[in-house]
Amino acid sequence: MNAGARIRIVIADDHPIVRDGLVAILSTQSDFEIAAEAADGAELVARARALRPDVILTDLEMPVIDGVEAIRQIRAALPTANIIVFTVFDTDDKIVGALQAGARGYLLKGTPRAQIFEAIRVVNAGGSLLHPMVTTRLIEHVRDPGSPPIEALTPRELEVLRLLASGAANKSIAAVLHITERTVKFHVSAILGKLAASNRTEAVSIAVAHGLITR
Repeated sequence: MNAGARIRIVIADDHPIVRDGLVAILSTQSDFEIAAEAADGAELVARARALRPDVILTDLEMPVIDGVEAIRQIRAALPTANIIVFTVFDTDDKIVGALQAGARGYLLKGTPRAQIFEAIRVVNAGGSLLHPMVTTRLIEHVRDPGSPPIEALTPRELEVLRLLASGAANKSIAAVLHITERTVKFHVSAILGKLAASNRTEAVSIAVAHGLITR
């Protein structure tokens, strides 16, 4: 998205009242623009392909095509699509299925509007953001020996993670890596999302447990 441009959002939910509520809430933000709405998974896939929005906010339980399959189809057509799940489901199979399909965010209905705004902006900038309850469930899932491996970190994310492990603050990390503090924040958000950690300390502990870094 160009600097100064608004974040174009597509909203998908089979309940009109939910869509109306989201449109009303998101429209209060000057940097957001509602590009389209969809009432089922198939309509969402079509809207995404036609409009190529910056962010997609979608439910999981929808007619015709469910949310997970819609996410999978969208990511197949648009590999860089930024998709946030907005749902009532917090079970392991729903969470893992959506994230494996390509969702970059997972929020539960009832999430405060400020957190919804933050998630849209973070995901639009290339980061990830999960509801705290979802993070907890993912941590439990990751600790299960039979669970799939965690998503690989990029070389830059590993650099940031090592500096986090040393106790460095964002300002110090930015100075060491010659990047902005804002960029550091995006990397930290991505790291937390990929490791299913709710904070930096937890991220470091999980990374050490998986052999990604050493203390």
